[in-house]
Amino acid sequence: MNDKKRLIVSYHNLSPELQEELKKQYPLGYTDKMIRIEKGPGDFFYAVLLETPDVNYLVKVDVKIDDDPEEEEDKGYYDDEIKGAEEIADDESDDDDDGENS
Repeated sequence: MNDKKRLIVSYHNLSPELQEELKKQYPLGYTDKMIRIEKGPGDFFYAVLLETPDVNYLVKVDVKIDDDPEEEEDKGYYDDEIKGAEEIADDESDDDDDGENS
């Protein structure tokens, strides 16, 4: 039987030692390890697990949720048109034609 204490604590309320331990347990970050905890209808928080010899912590972490994903699309990052692509394609087809006629 597991006799460890189980506590829920905010990251900001962790001692510096426990913050360091969290960094040791997740050296590459914990973005992929976060779990969503449902508190009730429409109420939730994100957390990561932190295990110590005496206590299993559920550490609440702040998550910035992108409320307007369309804003990024408006910046033109996802423009399907590549400037000059037609000219490059024409040049390559001309080179192919030249190679076949030799």
